[in-house]
Amino acid sequence: MKRLILIALTGLFAIPLTAQTESFTERFYESYEDYREPSIAERRIKHADIQPLIDALADKPGIEVRRVGASIEGRPLRLISLGRGETDVFLWSQMHGDEPTATQAIFDILNFFAAPEYASEKTRLLDSLRLHFLPMLNPDGAEVFQRRNTLGIDINRDALRLQSPEGQALKRVRDSLEAEFGFNLHDQSTYYNAERTPKPATISYLAPAYNYEKDINEVRSRAMQVIGYMNRIIQRYAPGQVGKYNDDFEPRAFGDNIQKWGTSAILIESGGYSNDPEKQEIRKLNYVSILSAIYAIGSGSYREMGLDTYEGIPENDRKLFDLKLERVTYPLLGEDYIIDLGIHRFEVDTPDHSDFWYSSRIADQGDLSTFYGYETLDGSGYRLQAGKVYDQVLPDMKAVAKLDFWSLLEKGITYVRVTGLPQKTPSTPFPVHLVAPSFKAPEARWEVGDNPTFALTREGAVKYVVVNGFLYKPGSREGSGKNSMILR
Repeated sequence: MKRLILIALTGLFAIPLTAQTESFTERFYESYEDYREPSIAERRIKHADIQPLIDALADKPGIEVRRVGASIEGRPLRLISLGRGETDVFLWSQMHGDEPTATQAIFDILNFFAAPEYASEKTRLLDSLRLHFLPMLNPDGAEVFQRRNTLGIDINRDALRLQSPEGQALKRVRDSLEAEFGFNLHDQSTYYNAERTPKPATISYLAPAYNYEKDINEVRSRAMQVIGYMNRIIQRYAPGQVGKYNDDFEPRAFGDNIQKWGTSAILIESGGYSNDPEKQEIRKLNYVSILSAIYAIGSGSYREMGLDTYEGIPENDRKLFDLKLERVTYPLLGEDYIIDLGIHRFEVDTPDHSDFWYSSRIADQGDLSTFYGYETLDGSGYRLQAGKVYDQVLPDMKAVAKLDFWSLLEKGITYVRVTGLPQKTPSTPFPVHLVAPSFKAPEARWEVGDNPTFALTREGAVKYVVVNGFLYKPGSREGSGKNSMILR
């Protein structure tokens, strides 16, 4: 096993784990905007978006770029390496095409290393480590923003059979480097929460098991120590919003096998963060987390972490809704019932996979007292009422745009009939659904799977309106949503 000499860094990157140690992460966090790569500011990035960035890095002194494979559709996979040290650290991202948060963070990190600031500190680090980045392992999946590759398989379940050229490239690079540390960078559902808390699992970590018994050897324990260090840092910026991913052994998975092959594998999953649909705050947390881990590895300070710091991270749970309505009154067949409603806003890609719109659904209803919401409304005393249809039929979208939408919502109107509906557009930016002239008022009945559109009344007056899963308070003109639906 390669041994790492402890480097005594001063000033910005002081050791050991004291207030000084954590102070340098504040610099990472506070100076982030100086290194954030602005050309990839939204999640639906494609292979063509990152190629100019890699080309520019190849021209930087001390950075090596080489092609290490290609996707099924022929898009090149390129490895970016820097540093002169004996300890290899290998980071790869987006083996699932719709999980781009860490890909963005990788280019922020590379901008940091390519910048002139903190030259002496970075020189010492890169004398100790050699860093290797393989961003966007599944570029064909990224092109259409889907998890699987063009073969239709999950690359993360191809570690044994190695049928995909992307998986073959990952295995080939890992074997050629025999890296001491490997960072497997993913996104997870935004509906994960830290166990028994209302807080989202914004970042989840895992030191994958290498056998069914979940034994802990030196390789896995190193991964646990690095994760313990990262968790300590991230708690400063997202307190209580860190989870631990399930560690059941999966014999086909790359992370589990890379641990088994002798590389300390560290899984980072990017989850959800309130009011951050493009995951840009989570991208920043990735940047801080990964960069802190790299410096902890370079300094050896991760070794000061006991395994209990890893074990103490709460498990991931999945009990979050985008919107939760508690204890609303549901009148049904002459009786009143008290129920909770849990609403998910599902993303639907545009045809070119460059943007999305929401098609929301009631995900669950009943007693949801053990669940949480990014947004929660205490509905005690409010009655569910079906949304109303505007009494006029409008000729076109120009006429729709002239409506006073807050006035409509205050009357419980959630549907507007339009003769000239756009034929190829499934959504509208207006806070009401647009429907065909023949559309009939909906029944005052709700089930799991329905689009959540209704009013909440008190003493006969509309107090809140939900349209396509977004909550509006018309009396004070509060609330907004990305889109409503066009229903033909």
